[in-house]
Formats: sequence, structure tokens, C-alpha cells
Amino acid sequence: MDLYEYQGKELFRRFGIPTSEGRLASTPAEAQAAAEELGGQVVVKAQVLTGGRGKAGGVKLAEADDAEQKANEILGLDINGHVVRRLWIERASEIAKEYYLSVTFDRGEKKPLFMLTTEGGIEIEQVAEETPEKLARLHVDPLEGYQPYQARRLIYGAGIADPNEQKQLLDIVGKLYACFVGTDAMLCEINPLIVTPEGEVRALDSKFTVDDNALYKHPEIAEMRDPESVPPEERAAREKGVTYVKLDGEVGILGNGAGLVMSTLDVITLAGGRPANFCDLGGGGDAQGVVDALEVISADPQVRSIYFNIFGGITRTDEVARGILTALEQIGIEHPIVVRLDGTNAEEGRRILADSGQGNLHVEPTMLEGAKRAVELAK
Repeated sequence: MDLYEYQGKELFRRFGIPTSEGRLASTPAEAQAAAEELGGQVVVKAQVLTGGRGKAGGVKLAEADDAEQKANEILGLDINGHVVRRLWIERASEIAKEYYLSVTFDRGEKKPLFMLTTEGGIEIEQVAEETPEKLARLHVDPLEGYQPYQARRLIYGAGIADPNEQKQLLDIVGKLYACFVGTDAMLCEINPLIVTPEGEVRALDSKFTVDDNALYKHPEIAEMRDPESVPPEERAAREKGVTYVKLDGEVGILGNGAGLVMSTLDVITLAGGRPANFCDLGGGGDAQGVVDALEVISADPQVRSIYFNIFGGITRTDEVARGILTALEQIGIEHPIVVRLDGTNAEEGRRILADSGQGNLHVEPTMLEGAKRAVELAK
């Protein structure tokens, strides 16, 4: 689950990481009131779960008397498909230096990974590609846990020589790791981590991702989820308990098991088509699960055909077949539907579909043949 900047900063503050003072606003009037309360120059920041907001005009410097106008210019902006509905009004900061600091989970090493560089304020991928020698990286063994000497190695590796900055960074690195572990995060990123002319080090931005699987342990973080931040199809799927990701093609895909669905995406591409979604029925899908998934897929206006790829291990394919017919009765799907059934009770499932008399159902014996038929019917 990705968090907005203001939410990430709230969690930073809980763990003692210094941030700039700010207020949340959802209307121009609220932005004006927040600016007057903070006093002096403020920065009006769009709150969106995507990058590039500065280039898109989503970050503006304002005086207390024109914050309302700047907020009015930003609210409603479409930034990479994300519409701005909230603003963070923050007291403007004088910046002497910009650093980058993050801790993320390195899946390859199965360990948390710290990254620190003096090249802050730009994309970390650009630093890694163009000046990798300026990027200090350090893994933390989860069994050993974080140790202060690791922060010192990180700071020296990044070439930060000022003793005052070193002292503050030592404290911030330790607190950032505590935040990462304490919230079951997958990413805690500060870019930029600024140094003021007075020598104070603090977080000017926040990028924060929490592991969905751990949200049951953090109900206060789960409440931060913004349902409007995801496409309507994904929102509906989440409400129905269906694993769904919207893509940009025309062949709707439903399978049971993430591995099979990912393979199906590849096969659709191999057959010359484009997947419209990733939809996983799960290992124990039942008839109602098929109905829910079909409702979500058929609601996508881009979908021209639907491809069911079901392997019956835990899932009984005859149960899936009944679910397909139930869905057709309940929601009247007109899209051509290609079905490939294999595994437990596959013959029975195919017989149920063949005897149904549904003209838009097409049963294919193999995954590749099913993909080719689905792509053909989507044209």
C-alpha cells in the first residue's frame, strides 16, 4: 500500500524523524487558512501516488496571501493519471544541500537495503546509472538487526564529511530503520533529505510503501488507504476479494493462481494480443468467485473478449464451469468467452459448458489454442 507524502511524514514523526511543519487541505480556502496559520512563504504540494508532480505543476511556492490561488491551480490537475484531490501546505525551507536516503527490501538478497547519496533531489535510478560511485549501499542482516556502525559506514561511504551532519544522519538512519521495521514497510524513502543553511538535517519529502500482508497488524495504517487512488475496476475487485490489476489491452484474463495468470499474459502476447488485466481467482475459487471476477472484467470498456484459463488442482473445474454459467445468467455478459479447462473434473466441466447452449462460449483444449482464439475474437 502506497502512502501519500503527508501520511508518510506522519509516520516519520512518530519515529522521531524531523520533518517540515505542514497542514493538509482539500479546498483552496483550507489551503489559504493553512498558509496563514503557518505564516511566511509556504509550498503548496499536490498529494498524488505518482512521481513527476513538480514537472507537472503540482508543486508551487506561495506567499500567505496567494496560497488560495496556487491551490486552485493545482487541485483537479491530472498527473500521470492521478487527479489531485488533496494538498499539503508546508512551511518553505531554505536548502543548502540535498541528500537522498532510503531503506527498502532487497528481494534478491532477502535483506533490507540502505541507500544514501549526496545527489539528492533527483531520481535514484538516474544516480545509480550515471554516477554509481556516489551511491552508498548497505544491507542489514535481519537476524543481527540494525547496528550504529552500519550507519557510520553508510555515511562515510557517501562522502559526507561534516561532523554535525554526520551526527544528525546517524540518528536519522537508525530511526528510519526502526520506522521501516515497525510499520512492516517495503520502502521508506526521503528525497530530498535536506540540510538547511543553519545545518539542520530533515526530511523534505516522503515516499512510503507498506506491505499489504501486514496491514492486519497496523489498523491505523490500513485506515490511511485512499480507495479513490486506484482505478474503479481495482476498487470493485478489492471489495469482492478478487486479485485484479488493470492493464491496457483488450483480452480480459482470468485464471486460478498467480503463476498461471502470468503465464497466460505471456501466451496472449505471444498470440499477438494485449492483456486487459491480471485477474487471479485463487487456488480455491468457487462459483461465486467466478461471478465476482467476471463482473469486474466485463465492466472494463476496453475488454473485447475474455479468456478463462483454469487448471483444476484445488479448484474443481466443474465448479468453475457452473460459475461461468451462473455469471452469464446474472449479469448477461455478451463478450465472447474462451475457456480452457484442465485438471480435476475437466471433462465434466467441458461437458457442462458444451451442453449449456451459450453461443458466446468457446472451449479450447490447450492454453495456446485458447489464447489464439481469444485474440482472434477480440479483433
